Amino acid sequence: MSEVTVEPAAKGRPTVWTKPLRSLLGLAMAALLIAVSGTLITLGYVRARDSALINAEADMRAFSERLIDRLGILSGRTTALVGFTASIANSFLVPPPERMSDKIKLLREIIAQSTNLDGIYAGYPDGEFIQAVDLSAPAWRRALDAPETAAIAVRSMQTEPTGERSNRLIFLDKDGNQMLERRLLTTGFDPRKRPWYQAAVNGTRPAAIGPYTMVTTGALGMTISQAHHGNGGIVIGADIDLGTITEFMARERLTAETVAFVMDAGGKLIMHSDRGLMARMTTVKEKGETDVAKPLDPLLSGIKANLPTGNGVSFADINGRTYIIMATSVKSVLLLAGHRTVVAAPLDELTATANRNLYQGLAIAAAIVVLGLLAALFLARLVTQSLSQLTANAKRLQDLDFTAPSNVFSHVTEISTLGRAMNRARDAIFTFALYVPKELVRKGIESGQFAGRSARRQEVTAWFTDIYDFTTLSEQRMPEEVVALLSDYFDIFNETVGEHGGEIIQFLGDSVFAMWNAPVADERHAENACRCALAVERKLRVFNADLKARGLPELRTRFGIHTGAAVVGSVGAKERLQYTAMGDTVNVASRLEGMNKVYGTTILASSAVVALCDNTIVFRPLGEAQVKGRATALQLFEVVGEKTEADCLQTQVALQS
Repeated sequence: MSEVTVEPAAKGRPTVWTKPLRSLLGLAMAALLIAVSGTLITLGYVRARDSALINAEADMRAFSERLIDRLGILSGRTTALVGFTASIANSFLVPPPERMSDKIKLLREIIAQSTNLDGIYAGYPDGEFIQAVDLSAPAWRRALDAPETAAIAVRSMQTEPTGERSNRLIFLDKDGNQMLERRLLTTGFDPRKRPWYQAAVNGTRPAAIGPYTMVTTGALGMTISQAHHGNGGIVIGADIDLGTITEFMARERLTAETVAFVMDAGGKLIMHSDRGLMARMTTVKEKGETDVAKPLDPLLSGIKANLPTGNGVSFADINGRTYIIMATSVKSVLLLAGHRTVVAAPLDELTATANRNLYQGLAIAAAIVVLGLLAALFLARLVTQSLSQLTANAKRLQDLDFTAPSNVFSHVTEISTLGRAMNRARDAIFTFALYVPKELVRKGIESGQFAGRSARRQEVTAWFTDIYDFTTLSEQRMPEEVVALLSDYFDIFNETVGEHGGEIIQFLGDSVFAMWNAPVADERHAENACRCALAVERKLRVFNADLKARGLPELRTRFGIHTGAAVVGSVGAKERLQYTAMGDTVNVASRLEGMNKVYGTTILASSAVVALCDNTIVFRPLGEAQVKGRATALQLFEVVGEKTEADCLQTQVALQS
């Protein structure tokens, strides 16, 4: 992981942090990809989720409508059959056993036309009763102990000619032929006391009773009854098996855990889509309980508590899950009129597809972000390689280092243009550095002393040289030859002064002005200046020997060294400055160089120089002398050589004693 670099603040500017371009491009690309992909995924998920909810509501509404339609069809068919019997079946105007064959024929035809009928019957005001049941229901077959081939059973409660009440059971085969007749024990059953009779007797409209659990079959059923038009005391009734409705509710659920049920106006559960729950409900005896299913399914209480008002949709958090609940009132059909159908589905199941698409989108987006980030890092690497080369070249230019080439190749136009501009700048600075002491410039920039026209007073060691009788030599040689000779001569000075920590301030004709302790501080500036003069002198011996061998005149050089205070800084016009030193120290060093003619010496130094390095440099005292331009005399010393380690140790012992 790349580190953040904190750039030092320039004067008046706040501190700023920087990071590598590769990291910034990678972060920018990753942020862009994350923002774009995140936005698209979020929009897609929201749209998919909203679409899933809209589709779920539509499916729930369609389910409720289909359920009500089924109830309507079942109710309408049964009501029509009962109404037909109550309107035109004159055979039912007389109680059994009169016109018994006509009654059985009509009841058999009605059962054959409706597979949902559990049975059809008629009750009379004198207590007579006739009923036909479909033996395809195993419960009826077991209860009546019906013969194996029997298809329909007809039970009649009638008054015999003798005045006795009888209870007869007749079994018919599939073709309607009587197979067997049994006499049953007389029971206390009275149709006039049954709810279906009491609801319809002497009425003009059909009545619906239930739902309830039918005694014989244990199935959920309802009864539709209607008074006979010819005699209001005669009531025709039909028991409807609601098993097909509950099967439909269980089969057509939207999701695996969708709950659908029907409840009456009082909130009591009537039918439920869970077959297991319906089976348990049929085994529970009602003993004053308001809702027999309440202990059987705790989810129902949560759904009921969050039912929408009227026909509508609501959302509820139940047992840690969010459910969407739709309730629809049953209004247009006789069967279950006034009841409500309720459908509740878990939201997470309805939006499962949207969630899967979300996760898939997130995975794809993550892959795209990773690939995009790798691509960005690769492209950034291609760009930053060139920029790094340009930066390295710029740093070398800052150090005035022209040794390495600065050719940078890039397919990016701006970088290529910048590389060419850097080459032109390198050539210009290289040419400029030939005329300006580059070490001086480098050290001045590092020390912070190159800040416009400014100077300060400090101690320096000034160092002047001059070639003996150079004017005569110049007159005897061609100018080109003199320039070439001086160039080789100055190379020795440039190299040696730099090796000893000094700076050449200026070449003055055949003279050299050098300085120590500025612009870079040097605690041993006087010593280094003396060592430098001795080193130059040794190199000039070799140089002069070479000149002599080539038949050229030797160059004899004189040195003047003085230490003292001087005004050091940049002096000149606005557009042209020169770093130099001014003052008596510089003048004295120049005068000492000239006084070598008087004493016949090569290197002269002042007492100020001796005071700073007498323990490392060997001096020969020459006495006092008056220097031009100075009121007081100077103590003159010839720089003879460097002391050995033994000499230095002896000097230290002498000083300590």
